[in-house]
Amino acid sequence: MSKEHDNEHEHEHENITIIDEEGNEELYEILFTFESDDFGKSYVLVYPTGTNEGEEVELSAFSYKESEGGLEGSLSSIDSDEEWEMIEEVLNTFISEEEEDDDEYEEDDE
Repeated sequence: MSKEHDNEHEHEHENITIIDEEGNEELYEILFTFESDDFGKSYVLVYPTGTNEGEEVELSAFSYKESEGGLEGSLSSIDSDEEWEMIEEVLNTFISEEEEDDDEYEEDDE
């Protein structure tokens, strides 16, 4: 998924290490996770760590299954257009809610 999003949020994020097909490890921050009853899967949206505030980032989305301990799991790519459409809807809702929260925070500061 290559959805551009301004990273202007003051939240503590969890990190995840993703190992690519060549064995390279890359560290990402988790934007958020959610579950879909329609698809019976859990999803995670991530972006590369080290992104500066206000900088545009490329988000990646995966379905995932956690291991029993919860510290590891497996990621799978998103294959269907229906899943992508659902993920984009969830992301757009998340962005709208974040913008509303930011607006409320700014109003409280005045």
